[in-house]
Amino acid sequence: MFDIITSKESNVKNDVLSGITVALALVPEAVAFAFVAGVEPMIGLYAAFMMGLITSAIGGRPGMISGATGAMAVVMVALVAQHGVQYLFAAVVLAGLLQVMCGVFRLGKFIRLVPYPVMLGFVNGLAIVIFLAQLGQFKVTGPLGNQEWMTGSMLYIMLGLVGLTMAIIYLLPKLTKAVPASLAAIITITLLVHGLDLEARTVIDFVRDMLPAEQRDTATLAGELPSFAIPMVPFTMDTLMIILPTAVILCLVGLIESLLTLTLIDEMTDTRGRGNKECIGQGVANTVNGFFGGMGGCAMIGQSMININSGGRGRLSGITAALVLLGFILFAAPLIEMIPLAALVGVMFVVVIGTFEWASFRIVRGVNKEDAFVLFLVTAVTVIADLAIAVVVGVIVSALVFAWKAARYIDSNTHIDDDGWKVYDLRGPVFFGSVSHFKDLFDVAGDPEDVVIDFKRSRIWDSSGVDALDGLADKYEQAGKKLHIRHISPECRSLLNKAGKFVEINVNEDPRYRIATDKLA
Repeated sequence: MFDIITSKESNVKNDVLSGITVALALVPEAVAFAFVAGVEPMIGLYAAFMMGLITSAIGGRPGMISGATGAMAVVMVALVAQHGVQYLFAAVVLAGLLQVMCGVFRLGKFIRLVPYPVMLGFVNGLAIVIFLAQLGQFKVTGPLGNQEWMTGSMLYIMLGLVGLTMAIIYLLPKLTKAVPASLAAIITITLLVHGLDLEARTVIDFVRDMLPAEQRDTATLAGELPSFAIPMVPFTMDTLMIILPTAVILCLVGLIESLLTLTLIDEMTDTRGRGNKECIGQGVANTVNGFFGGMGGCAMIGQSMININSGGRGRLSGITAALVLLGFILFAAPLIEMIPLAALVGVMFVVVIGTFEWASFRIVRGVNKEDAFVLFLVTAVTVIADLAIAVVVGVIVSALVFAWKAARYIDSNTHIDDDGWKVYDLRGPVFFGSVSHFKDLFDVAGDPEDVVIDFKRSRIWDSSGVDALDGLADKYEQAGKKLHIRHISPECRSLLNKAGKFVEINVNEDPRYRIATDKLA
């Protein structure tokens, strides 16, 4: 059984009201991402319902909202265009199974490898992406069927309603917190628009603009319960080869976005989610999506922020959002269709302001230039490309920066001991980045006949370090000098060729550690 309420801050009233607010914000996002992927709006709405319900029930992060997302929709476009929606369903099933395997094998822990500057870049990049996505709501379909920016009274009304929505969200909590400010703002703006008959675009207008001209008159968000169906694709190796690349990318993009969002909510709520459990929850949700006609998805940072800011903390908030969304589809489509887009845009603008890490500008002035570069790089790549690429690029650049820094910190103190032997007391790691500095520390020609290399304060990290030590031992041997190597691990000794015979074994003092290498002992 899953726990409905998981923290002291969570309560049923806050979770239910927050869930209703999130459900209202899910509708245009799900519809928009369905069109991005090239599928029908109802497939996106089904995905939002099933992802939200299942991940909230069995996932590892109470309060986090999942649904159809743009990051995954972009990945689906080519597959849908070339092979059709049934192949998409099959790919989503396979992606879900891969995500479950990631959770079972506890791969969620590798999210810890994402450095803090990458995390900041991820948050800022997504905030900018959410902001830019809302600008599309300020466009209307022109006489020639093209998208044009609003002008005149329609633009002024839109801006006024967005501003009023944001004002209600900011000011209402100062008066009362009995009702989530976002929900109150959406209801107020909806009543105001229809009560005064203002010229404002609504959710159904948004849907109509995305449909072909011949389908706009019959546009609706009304639907029925999703039904079980095995994807209608040939069960052959050729089919597997078609869907596997897309499934792998969907798996990775979904987990990266979900686990980073989980980490962000952990920091905001001062609690800790369970990454591996979230991998399983995301996987089960995507697998079910594929069998019930949904486009799949992952965690949604915008809707998750709305939920947290509205007081949603427990699993009930996400479950409520999913069930209310289903209720809209089955029974209340006309009500959801009449919500002004300005109200939803205002809510999302508040999310953008709250999500963007404004402290980044202050942090950049205080951190080193490498971290600042990584932060801006990840932000830019998130906006220009997508989240998964941005995070991978950020982690790689951060790793290279770390390797470069670590390579500069290898050094040695030398002295002559009582026996007249020259001792190199090494400090710092010996690995691919520091091998060149390591070799420069030694004066083979000028050293006495007996030389000691002491690794008590150093470590050999990889095969490059092992090869460097072998090469150094060979040089001393050719020079006719005796080399003594002290304090290296048993595994390191077993990997040495030339230098192995010069190692002094001290069982009590020799360290024990493993080396990153492909060599076999």
